[in-house]
Amino acid sequence: MARLNLLEETRYEKLPVSVYNNQHEASVAVANRISDLIRAKQAKGEKAVLGLATGVTPIGVYAELVRLHKEAGLSFKNVITFNLDEYYPMKPTAAQSYVTFMYENLFSHIDIEKANVHIPDGTLDKDAVAGYCLAYEKQIEELGGLDLQILGIGRTGHIGFNEPGSAPNSGTRMVTLDDLTRSDASRDFGGKANVPTKAITMGIGTIFKAREIILMAWNKKKAPIIKKAVEGEISGEVPATYLQLSEHVEFVLDEAAASELTRFDTPWLVKDCVWDNTLKKKAVIWLANEINKPVLKLTEEDYNNHGMAQLAVEQGPVYNINIDIFNQIQHTITGWPGGKPDADDSQRPERALPAKKRSIIFSPHPDDDVISMGGTFIRLVDQGHDVHVAYQTSGNTAVWDDDVLRYMEFAIDFTNSIGEDTTHLKQSYEDMRAFFPNKQPNEIDTQEIRNVKGFIRKTEAISGARYAGLQDDHIHFMALPFYETGKVKKNSVGEEDIQLTIELLQKVKPQQIFAAGDFADPNGTHLVCFKIILAALDRLKGKEAWVEDCWLWMYRGAWHEFETYEIEMAVPLSPQEVIRKRNAIFKHQSQKDRPVFPGDDAREFWVRAEDRTRDTAQRYDRLGLAEYEAMEAFKRYIF
Repeated sequence: MARLNLLEETRYEKLPVSVYNNQHEASVAVANRISDLIRAKQAKGEKAVLGLATGVTPIGVYAELVRLHKEAGLSFKNVITFNLDEYYPMKPTAAQSYVTFMYENLFSHIDIEKANVHIPDGTLDKDAVAGYCLAYEKQIEELGGLDLQILGIGRTGHIGFNEPGSAPNSGTRMVTLDDLTRSDASRDFGGKANVPTKAITMGIGTIFKAREIILMAWNKKKAPIIKKAVEGEISGEVPATYLQLSEHVEFVLDEAAASELTRFDTPWLVKDCVWDNTLKKKAVIWLANEINKPVLKLTEEDYNNHGMAQLAVEQGPVYNINIDIFNQIQHTITGWPGGKPDADDSQRPERALPAKKRSIIFSPHPDDDVISMGGTFIRLVDQGHDVHVAYQTSGNTAVWDDDVLRYMEFAIDFTNSIGEDTTHLKQSYEDMRAFFPNKQPNEIDTQEIRNVKGFIRKTEAISGARYAGLQDDHIHFMALPFYETGKVKKNSVGEEDIQLTIELLQKVKPQQIFAAGDFADPNGTHLVCFKIILAALDRLKGKEAWVEDCWLWMYRGAWHEFETYEIEMAVPLSPQEVIRKRNAIFKHQSQKDRPVFPGDDAREFWVRAEDRTRDTAQRYDRLGLAEYEAMEAFKRYIF
């Protein structure tokens, strides 16, 4: 019976899918399967032939394999590896090369024979590539083929570098990279212009011959393409869908990557559900959007025709359900994000008391505060709350080099105008001018350059916070040490990061904290900063009384918005407030027009912010709520 139930739940899925709580658990499971294969081959005196992938996805798998080698005696003496791909052209010593990646994350830490490692050669002359690719295929064939191929998946649906349009029987070859693939790689190369346009990759046909294929995917960012690959029609536009034709494939996902599969996203379509309030709210909002009706106009027939008959029977009549959900959504709307004084707060998202709250807005980068919640920021100040803003990192990697020269030229002219010695400034300036023309992609700036870039971001943040109404003593620059590497890749969180956060919390003793909950941020900085706040609060909880009265609100910004059913506080903005927020964002001039790290969205940050908040307001309007110009959305985090 359980098997039948599982088949019913997964009936939209066209290949086997295993879902783990998080990527760590999934990575350990995959590493154990690789370990079992290696040991089984060792017992028979045979070689284990592995197809390996690069990128962020397999890093956890490689870390666990290294641990098994060092702590559990797993030997790789009998292992032969073939990597999926390599950029072209690419020197093996380059920081972005997959040779560097594989040795840093795996090969340098295990006992594999170097002669058994095969990675496509990115240094070949173009004329030699075709012959090399044929030889690569022949090597695999002569070894009897791949025992196990591990894969990641790109947002275009590519596996390896088999981009949309790849043939299902394709072999190892030179390919042209998709524009989105190059955008996703831009941070590793210090900008999209530095990303190679070509690559050498195993073909889909080569991958298909492996006796076992495991495709892994982590985080919400991969959820849309995973849904297409697992539930969509087979198409050359999504190369991963070809894996539906294999009898030896399995997708291994964390919960976030699996979140848009039918059994998780709209489970009422495939099984009976336990209708808690969150699921009920999600389902009713989904139904209203699916058939383009306001919530209060949904009928029993609508429920029955869209997989929600169980809900109608168990908790109906449906009009009562509609009213309940409508009221819940309506109660999220408030013009008083700090709570409305002298008002009944039983149906409001924030408490009425204390009437004037101490609030901290934590901003991972120096502009996330105004981009993400600038309207609410200004509203809190206007309504008399004791608002502080804390910029957690310097943001000094996200400033153009020519801006540094411009500010140095200003400093020299100003210093000279007041009769001060400019010798040191001029020397620093000349050193910078000599450094920039020879700077390699993602090369670390000198300390002086990093300082200037940090000063630029700092002065812009001060200007934005002052515009929102803050006094200087309420503007805090934390410069958390984990960020200060000068590189795209940051350090692990350390004790000092947590202690600096504890000290600020102890100083302010906030009743409200606003923190970035936009974990789709491509830098990864938002999630790290959020975890630091949680670690600090965890240490203070139970020790300081104010923590018990502190509420933590998550906001989102330039990357994603909360789903409507997730929103617990929606702050409406008038047209005038939208303009005030825009002006606050404009204070960040170094991020205007074309920021260093724009992600894969060509719109400017202020445009993204306005489009996002306008869309949130329109979503509320379509559900039958009042029509506003824009809305900033928040979700409470219980710590």
